[in-house]
Amino acid sequence: MSARTIREVAFELFRDLGLTTIFGNPGSTEETFLKDFPKDFRYIQTLHESSAVGAADGFAQANRRPAIVNVHTSAGLSNAMSNILTASQNKTPLIITAGNQTREMLLMEPWLTNVEPSLLPKPWVKWSYEPVRAEDVPAAFMRAYAMAMQPPAGPVFLSIPLDDWDKPATGPAVVRSITTRIAPDPDRIAEFAEILSEARNPALIYGGAIARGDGWQQAIALAEKLQAHVYAAPATERPPFPETHPLYSGGLPFAMGPLSKKLTGYDVAIVIGAPVFRYYPYVEGDYLPQGLRLLHITDDPSESARAPVGDSLLGDAVLSLELLEKRVQGRSAPATAVVKQPHGPAPHPAAKADEASKEGPLSALALFEALRAATPPETVLVEESPSNLGELHTAWPIERPDSFYTFASGSLGWNLPASVGLALAERDSGRNRPVLAIIGDGSFQYSIQGLWTAAQHELPILFVVPRNGQYGILKSFAVLEDTPGVPGLDLPGLDFVALAKGYGAYGVRAETVDEIRAVCEQAFARKGPTVLEVPVLPTIPPLL
Repeated sequence: MSARTIREVAFELFRDLGLTTIFGNPGSTEETFLKDFPKDFRYIQTLHESSAVGAADGFAQANRRPAIVNVHTSAGLSNAMSNILTASQNKTPLIITAGNQTREMLLMEPWLTNVEPSLLPKPWVKWSYEPVRAEDVPAAFMRAYAMAMQPPAGPVFLSIPLDDWDKPATGPAVVRSITTRIAPDPDRIAEFAEILSEARNPALIYGGAIARGDGWQQAIALAEKLQAHVYAAPATERPPFPETHPLYSGGLPFAMGPLSKKLTGYDVAIVIGAPVFRYYPYVEGDYLPQGLRLLHITDDPSESARAPVGDSLLGDAVLSLELLEKRVQGRSAPATAVVKQPHGPAPHPAAKADEASKEGPLSALALFEALRAATPPETVLVEESPSNLGELHTAWPIERPDSFYTFASGSLGWNLPASVGLALAERDSGRNRPVLAIIGDGSFQYSIQGLWTAAQHELPILFVVPRNGQYGILKSFAVLEDTPGVPGLDLPGLDFVALAKGYGAYGVRAETVDEIRAVCEQAFARKGPTVLEVPVLPTIPPLL
């Protein structure tokens, strides 16, 4: 029998796996886990469990390895669910833990018990478990690590009764190595390569898995050999291809009818590293235009199974790109001229010029153009401003890998804390790229507590709030769905300078391009976050 406790063995396992940063909001049932917190570990405290998950997600994505999150039993896990949903859609490897009541009391279901711990976080975790014995806790963490990392990556959940940590361990934890990439079937990849080679006018549709796998160069190589037009898959959370490349056409619409229309004229299209397809508003139409054959490569069996059309192949996106590039026959030029979408991957265009007044507030486009001109080329951009996507992507094309992040789920409240995790990773790695987050005035309220964590760690993040005083994207849906008179779509009375000050950040309001430029010059040199509020002309963007 080992003299070491479950806690000591577990923390030694975390060291061996390189997991020495823990994100959390402490609760009573978690204090036994955090007792005598080791000096070589770092605890990133947040003021809300959803912020803990969001910050860990940004940190894990930037580092391409898992992060540990510790939340408070059933109550904290419930608070965290919106960002667990996003982590699942982002395919981010997270090990989410929560305490539970003492084992001796579980049968009675006392206050704050997680009554069905393996059920509560589903379906947004890959694996959910409460160890049957305290002695199983270290091995459960090793299994959680493997489950989180193996494709498709994603969050997992462990519930640990609070009295487990001081019990004696039966021995050291067993550390195992795992693989994170699955090779595609060589016969199937050869078949896909032949189809692409024989295509008259092929299209490449790239998704976020290419960015997660650090596959920009492989994506460029295949596109250039085929001389094929490149599209970003609908609502892609990570850019898979440089948006200034001559073969880049833009993003596909996220509705059936418009998407099918956009692909008219191609005879073969291949989706690599994305679902087929990510839709939101229902717009009637065919899945595909007549005469188009669709191929699909994903490392996620559920994506492959639920695709309504197309021939699928399971495999790592980047490995598949490499194999296809070796096998396809090259072309000297595209079959047809590339028509670039001016708003890049955004599902809707920027507001028309005549909607932007020369008097009064800046247009969102003018704001974003000013920000791009005033920030370094290597700036990491984070986006949660659904009303202004067309303007943002018009003004700020993504040219570098790992320089843009947003949420795959559409669930607000991820991007502010994710910016904290990204900035921590930039500091830890020594890259020290500036982080700029553009978050709408409505979106900002969902995880505003994350400002406090950024301030406590002196992270020089610039948060820009284009204040239009409304849920503009919801007004767009009201137009699409023909639902006039919906209440609660306006947001008067918000003061972001005051809110920033309350959380220890620097808050400032700017109304001109020169004022915006001055704030940008100061923000990245400041110790701590800056919140820049900019009133913008309210518009109702078209959804498609």
